[in-house]
Amino acid sequence: MGKSSRAKNRPKNAGTDEAGAVGPRQPCPCGSGKRYKACHGSAGGAADVYVARPFEGLAGECDLIALRELVPAATAPLQVTGAEDRVVKLCTLLPMAAPAMSRESGEVWLGLQVQHAFGDPSRDLAAALELALASEPDIIGLTDAPGPGPRLQDLVTNTGLDVTVHEGFEFWTSDLLATDGLEDALAQANEAASPTARLTSVEAAYWTNVGPKEHLRWVMPEPEGELLDALARLHVDGSDVIVPEARLVGMFRAHGLLVPVWDLPVGTGAEVLEEPAAAFKTALDQALADTSDLTTEQRSARSGLANRQVTIR
Repeated sequence: MGKSSRAKNRPKNAGTDEAGAVGPRQPCPCGSGKRYKACHGSAGGAADVYVARPFEGLAGECDLIALRELVPAATAPLQVTGAEDRVVKLCTLLPMAAPAMSRESGEVWLGLQVQHAFGDPSRDLAAALELALASEPDIIGLTDAPGPGPRLQDLVTNTGLDVTVHEGFEFWTSDLLATDGLEDALAQANEAASPTARLTSVEAAYWTNVGPKEHLRWVMPEPEGELLDALARLHVDGSDVIVPEARLVGMFRAHGLLVPVWDLPVGTGAEVLEEPAAAFKTALDQALADTSDLTTEQRSARSGLANRQVTIR
């Protein structure tokens, strides 16, 4: 399905309680195969609690998940309580996968694709953001779990995310007069970045070209069970094709939401997808509104979709 380098195979049915936290006897979401209490839930584990849907309630939740897990190079401005006079920029990836940077220009950049995982990415991001806002120009690290403190939902006042997808990582140097020491890192990052575009006709849908294949990856906010039912109805009707010869091949489960993935014919591009994606969204909304029991064929299709999931975070 063309998953990003951050995507890892995860347990398909790691249950969570109603608060979104994993129980002590359930499989640890890190994929170790151990029970949560013996892994990340232990006294010496890397996290006190695992939050299954850490960005719930944030405007632009679906785009934020896409930028964290699927999109190589993109930015979006953030509006932060108490820092209204500062330029704060959400970035997919920063040099050295830094959690945040306080820049010489006075801007603060917050990185989404990082190397740490302390159980609640929203709290991690908030901690890095606060450190960067209070710091002199520097790279901000986050080597320990942040502990009690605000989450991103407590700091960010955006009513949505205005995402700009970049062809590469030249934005790293956009506010610098000199780029000494960044050339090698910039070249390496650009080489690894697959061409990507965000559709404008629907929310949080991203076309990408990963070399031999093209994909449409679409982060959807609907509850998993309802979305699977609706996708099964559309599949049986043949209405899940998007464009001719496209195929819904499976989905990711990322930060509590499903991300259906379509394989596309090579040469499709992003522009061709705009009208079909909008039409599919209309059909999907109609299928979501259908509360009748699934037919035998639809139940079979649903089971097939559920079995083609990879959980990432």
